[in-house]
Amino acid sequence: MKMENPLYHCGRVNRRQMIFRVANGFLGSAIGGLWAADGHMPGAMLAGNAKAKSVIYIFLCGGMSHIDTFDPKDNKHSGKLMDAIGFGDNNAPMKRPVIPILRTYKNYGKSGIPVSDWFPNIGGVIDEFAVVRSMYCHQTNHFPAVIEHATGKALRQFEHPCLGSWVNYALGTANKNLPAYVNIGRPSSPVQLTGGYLGAAYSATPFQTGATPIPDLMPPKSSDAKERERRMEALHDLNTQFREEYATESAISARLKSYELAANMMVTAPALVDFEKEPKHVQDMYGLNDKTTADFAKQLLLARRMAESNVRFIQLCHAGGGNGSWDAHGDMKSHEPLCRSIDKPIAGLIADLKQRGMLDSTLVVLTSEFGRTPWSQNTTGRDHNGKGFTTLLAGGGIKGGVIEGSTDEVGYKALENPHYISDLQATVLQQMGLNYKKMDFPLFGRTFHLVEEGTGPITNIID
Repeated sequence: MKMENPLYHCGRVNRRQMIFRVANGFLGSAIGGLWAADGHMPGAMLAGNAKAKSVIYIFLCGGMSHIDTFDPKDNKHSGKLMDAIGFGDNNAPMKRPVIPILRTYKNYGKSGIPVSDWFPNIGGVIDEFAVVRSMYCHQTNHFPAVIEHATGKALRQFEHPCLGSWVNYALGTANKNLPAYVNIGRPSSPVQLTGGYLGAAYSATPFQTGATPIPDLMPPKSSDAKERERRMEALHDLNTQFREEYATESAISARLKSYELAANMMVTAPALVDFEKEPKHVQDMYGLNDKTTADFAKQLLLARRMAESNVRFIQLCHAGGGNGSWDAHGDMKSHEPLCRSIDKPIAGLIADLKQRGMLDSTLVVLTSEFGRTPWSQNTTGRDHNGKGFTTLLAGGGIKGGVIEGSTDEVGYKALENPHYISDLQATVLQQMGLNYKKMDFPLFGRTFHLVEEGTGPITNIID
């Protein structure tokens, strides 16, 4: 007669079942990046060293207006009616008036690139940026456009992974104590964090800038030390038995290892958000002590520290939730406080990375799901515009002080050198040493590709 296992009793969930259930639940997303210790796409690696070791991907939720920030237009068409077919709830033909641009532009740096008065600090470092004025996407509503931006797919018949998850899957982690893919800030959509059909193991690990970087990672302060010790001893016994019984099942063993790596994060993660040791001039550079900029300054300082710790993909979602605060239908003045809150921190990040010798190996991206239209909706705000918008890139082998592409004379449609959103993804992948053409995954009897549209990396902005 077989004796009952003393570690779990009749009718209880055994250790193996527990691992699978928990792995597909909370821990699957909370510490998913830790499971990806090694990359799974050696065939996608390009010859030579990657230009970018880390990516800091800043996503402005809601749609930043390109023509009020980095793509200046004159006002000679102000007041004229434009065809706005495809906009509105029923896609009926309509005409809407072009509204004036109230911003003033100044040429900055040796490159003389014009930047809006909303971004004077970014203007001060514009020579480090490539300004791509000819981005476009197919979707014009927030949720589908965010999905398209995150996955490179205009439609979602399948649970496609986001860009950070592909990077995580392909390269794995470069720091055994931290995830490969991290998200800071509230996203517009959970799809911006998902591992999709790659699995929850490759989804983003959510970080925050407070005393507890990862929710529910640390034991409650009210818990008794002796009780925690007893639990750890019991867990050790369970793990020892589990390894003995399932030593040949490598996938399960790898997942078990993630729990142990989480313990390392209890030590590593809190140190990342301890900003008091940063020199005052660095804190001032980011705007850490200014209430207008403090929140985003902390997020970008955390991002820099993660890049120093070899976190591969650090995504920051600014003003997310719902449609996102950059959704300026009512009045373009709503952009002003948002611009003030990110202008100094972003400029500080670029200057800080450069002074540390990190800018060459850190790719910084500033983008949105789409831009804004030249016309209004009978207000002083602007509608969604996927036909033309601007993305900025700096560092990581990107040429600084250059402009790529253009929109038409009112800023409605990408005209010269148009680049679909997947061209941005292909650019990021190439700078990280990955061949976008070989980023694929077999599933359901077919092969899924990360990049299926567009023309590939934006070569004109790459050194």
